[in-house]
Amino acid sequence: MAEIIHSHAIHGVKFARLRVFQDERGRFVETFRESWFPERTWDIFQTNRSDSKAGVLRGLHYHFRQVDYWYAVNGRIRVALADLRPSSPTYLATETVEIGEGNEMGIFIPMGVAHGFVALTDATLTYIVDNYYDGSDEHGVAWDDPTLAIDWGVENPILSPRDLANPRLADIPREKLPA
Repeated sequence: MAEIIHSHAIHGVKFARLRVFQDERGRFVETFRESWFPERTWDIFQTNRSDSKAGVLRGLHYHFRQVDYWYAVNGRIRVALADLRPSSPTYLATETVEIGEGNEMGIFIPMGVAHGFVALTDATLTYIVDNYYDGSDEHGVAWDDPTLAIDWGVENPILSPRDLANPRLADIPREKLPA
């Protein structure tokens, strides 16, 4: 059974410290249980896989209608989280955590918390979402936003054109931020 740890920085974010069972044949890790997050009714609509080369940065993204649960299958990533919910007691708080090889952890990301990662090694991330992909619910904020001042721990990351075009937080109208 995983140990569920509440983020001290961002309200609603949870980390699942996973148990690894390993022997000469290989290893086994239980990566997700609905019961670990009782505040959600988990209708799992979609699971996704993202493969990234070392140095790739994806994010920051946020949703109004989707919860994410992330698990790094291989490699190592640095995850960045930022609370963009003006009504939250931790509004504008940020947190980074490294997951993957050496730190078997899943991350529960509530709606309205911006999220992204940089691949520290070649890495594979799987994530479970509670809604089908909907491009109208894909929002972003600049990965290097000075208000959030996230320490990604890398110089000159590789970004997609979409992520390079994400606006600064100060340029996002309040009605385009999560409640």
